[in-house]
Amino acid sequence: MTRKLLDDCFLHDKERMRHDDAVALILERLSPVAGVETVELSQAHGRVLAQTITSPRNIPAFKNAAVDGYAFAGSDLVADGATRLDVVMRVATGHSPDGALKPGQAARIFTGAVMPEGADTCVMQEDTTLDGDAIVIPKGLKPGANTRKAGEDVKAGECMLQPGERLRAQDVAAIASTGCDLVEVRQPLKVALISTGDEVVRPGNPLGDGQVYDSNHHLLRGLLRTAGAEVVDYGVIADRREDVESAVTRAALECNVILTTGGASRGEADFIVETIQKLGSLHAWQLAVKPGRPLAMGQVGDCVFFGLPGNPVAAFVTFLLYAQPMFARLQGASWQPPQRYPLPAGFEIAKKKTDRREFWRGWVENGASGPVLRKFERDGSGLISGLRQATGLIEVPEEASSVAEGDLLGFIPFSEFGIN
Repeated sequence: MTRKLLDDCFLHDKERMRHDDAVALILERLSPVAGVETVELSQAHGRVLAQTITSPRNIPAFKNAAVDGYAFAGSDLVADGATRLDVVMRVATGHSPDGALKPGQAARIFTGAVMPEGADTCVMQEDTTLDGDAIVIPKGLKPGANTRKAGEDVKAGECMLQPGERLRAQDVAAIASTGCDLVEVRQPLKVALISTGDEVVRPGNPLGDGQVYDSNHHLLRGLLRTAGAEVVDYGVIADRREDVESAVTRAALECNVILTTGGASRGEADFIVETIQKLGSLHAWQLAVKPGRPLAMGQVGDCVFFGLPGNPVAAFVTFLLYAQPMFARLQGASWQPPQRYPLPAGFEIAKKKTDRREFWRGWVENGASGPVLRKFERDGSGLISGLRQATGLIEVPEEASSVAEGDLLGFIPFSEFGIN
């Protein structure tokens, strides 16, 4: 069997990586591991396209009316006055015209109906006056108005969609317009979601002394849906070496990615690190970012291991910044950096550490002079309330040592990551 991933694809020689370098390394080193399957078009929304979509015909296939009204030849229009035309036929949507129009004649026509031969212009019915079996069109209408040409949307042979595009509703509609009812897409990535630690308890169970509820599991489960992944829940693994090794071994065989939070430190009871090292390879990434400096990246065969920080805010931010491009690459999806919108800060920060890019939870408010950025007051990585209040991330570059009110900062709405 051919290996899909390079050995040690997460190996690097930098002591601390900057944000842009980390994303670039992920995109460069990883290759698609998700298989391809054919699905009905009704099941294609949100999936990653695995084939080129080329239109087999003009869309629309024929010249048609864009309005309910009357079709006629634009050359019949009187330049300096009203135009009177005899109505000689009726063309309904889904039916062929009964013959051709002669000069001075018009056809009653409906939106989407085939334009009869001899007609190249439509007038809306509300803009006409009936005069027996004729219509009167006031001056001002231009020849060619209110018609759709054959191939106006897409021409025969034109490439409509490329492999790697994640199919939106409008993309699925475009495929449907070609008549195609089956489409090749990438299979969803199977992601093993593992919680570790004797202190972690799933909601619905009583808490013991020193225990916490497993909020990260539900945080990541929701984020994985935005990435188009299929979650395989391996539950909470106790702090026992044999239990962790058994879960990782099974997950590496059954899934494309193993995703954990916490449990990747050098602590005596943290067995994730030694298990990944024993079964495959692991590299501790130190990133020049806040929150989320430590990341554990590795692999067991063709199964990728991604260890996020244990604090919810850091897990959330690092998932958006690094796991999302990783999942896109593994699933064969094209990936573009999220759009940054420069907006003035509506706050001051007296001191910020340089050589580190920071991502603050924030939102946009309308100030006296226009929109300004507001920052969640507290920076703690365990404060889920900040994630709930925020509508995006405020990006502060490495070279900044402080922030003054009015300084332009990049704002990344959560919608750029597919989160509403």
